This record gives sequence, C-alpha cells and structure tokens, in this order.
Amino acid sequence: MPELPEVENVRRSLETLVVGKTIERVEVRLPRIVRTPDDAERFAAELAGCRIEGVDRRGKYLIFRVPPYQLVSHLRMEGQYRLHPHGDAERPHTHVIFHFTDGTELRYRDVRQFGTMDLVGMGEPLPKGLTSLGPEPFAEDLDGAALYRRIHGRRAPIKAVLLDQTCLAGLGNIYVDEALFLARIHPERAAEKLTRRQCSELLDAVRDVLTRAIAAGGSSVSTYVDGYGRHGGFQMELNVYAREGQACRVCQSTIVKTRVAGRGTHFCPNCQRPPRPAKKRAAASRKSPRRTKEDEGIGT
Repeated sequence: MPELPEVENVRRSLETLVVGKTIERVEVRLPRIVRTPDDAERFAAELAGCRIEGVDRRGKYLIFRVPPYQLVSHLRMEGQYRLHPHGDAERPHTHVIFHFTDGTELRYRDVRQFGTMDLVGMGEPLPKGLTSLGPEPFAEDLDGAALYRRIHGRRAPIKAVLLDQTCLAGLGNIYVDEALFLARIHPERAAEKLTRRQCSELLDAVRDVLTRAIAAGGSSVSTYVDGYGRHGGFQMELNVYAREGQACRVCQSTIVKTRVAGRGTHFCPNCQRPPRPAKKRAAASRKSPRRTKEDEGIGT
C-alpha cells in the first residue's frame, strides 16, 4: 500500500499536472469506488465544470480541491493516477476517467479495486477515516514528549501502535520497520515500555526515513508509480524491509522476518534486541502452611 512518501510524491506530481485544469466530464466505470455520494452518476454530474484548484495530502489520503467540493481519494493497495492525452492507449483496470476541457485525461487505475473516492462540500464533514487520523509526523507541535504521551499506557507492540493511523498519520509497514531499525527498537517491544528518550529518537528516525524516501520518489516494491508514471528509488536504500535472510548493513547479522500485528515484520536481531521477558510472579497458591494451635503453643 502506498504510504506517506508515495502519496506525497503522487500529490506533488498531480499538483504540477492537473492544477488549473477544468473538468469537462467524469466517466465512472466501477461505481463502487465512489462512496460519497452513493450515486456515481451524481458524483460525475457534480464535478462537471469544476476547476482543480489544488491537491493536498493528509496521511495516506489525497484531497483534490475542486470548489465547491473536496474530492478525497484513498489509493489503498494499488490505486494509480496518470495524466494522458485524449486517445492515448488505455490500460486494463482503468475505472475512473476525468476528462478535461484541454483534451487531456486523468485516469484512475486500480487492479485490486480497493481504492475509494468521496466528494464532499467545502466545510462539510470529511470521511471518518480522515477525521480520526493522528498528527502528521512532521507537525511542528509534535516532539518526543508528545509522542510519549500518545503511546504511554498502550501495551500493544510498538509496531502495531505505529501502524494505527490514530497514533501518527501516514505510516505503513515499510517505514515503520525502517524507523524502528534506525531507532534500534525491537518491533515487539510494548509501546508503554518506551522511555521519553526512546520516543524522541524514534520520532527522529521516522522523520529521517520519510524525508529520504520522499526525496527518492518513494519505494516501488510493488506497483507504485507517481502521476508521471515514474517508479520510486528508495527500495534500494531499505535496511530491513524485504531483506530477510540478508546481512544487516550495520552489524552483518542476518535480517529476520516475523509477524507482528498480523503484518510481515523485518528487523535485525542484534541491532534491535528483543524485550526482556516479564518476571513471573509467585503463584498465588504458594502460601505459608496454615498454622495450628499447636504451632502457636496455644492450649498446650
């Protein structure tokens, strides 16, 4: 699934490619991709004549500003946007086409068909998944202390907590594994066990890996391309993700793959030492033998 760096690169490419264009008509071939309104024909009719004023991102969501509406798009597993001239050869699994007045077409292609689109009026409530997102990793008011407060008291593994979009927005499997490696934190360590210092180091690691991934165009480990059709290059710099059985770039130990929170998880067993097992409490049944009157010297 495209994560923050990939979606940000799609946003940047679309900002260059489609901002300022006017939608002449919209062709929806797979109606279930459109969630709001619940009528694909109405969706198309409302967008006809609208001009794209901007493309924003929140977490893994793209938000097209098309006054008087906002078009919220989630790429999910394999959603792709590409700009084409009219008449250009069309690829299979093209489900939505935005025809512009200048003769170009923005085509949405989705092999898995998991992507979604929601058209909402400016000022109207956004989709629930968007409103429940946690802060952006680069938010100015987010620091190590704030991250510590967000995860303090959560017993789940830190990998699972970081995948929860209500904690931080935009992180997924690839960049959580990479950030935990940089911060030298085992993915199964309970979130509540992280110290304030570790949270600060973890946030620095998250920002570092995301910054480098954005600069590299994202990670094309599957089908990801940006709006120009360009693949990312950060997959060549990954330290642990998809490198099971290979040598750690830092210590030469063998990278291990396991499952945490139901997701394939990669880590270095030397650089990211596993959490110590909790000490077993004495069994409640281990009590001192019941003392009798004879033991107490009573009545003798």
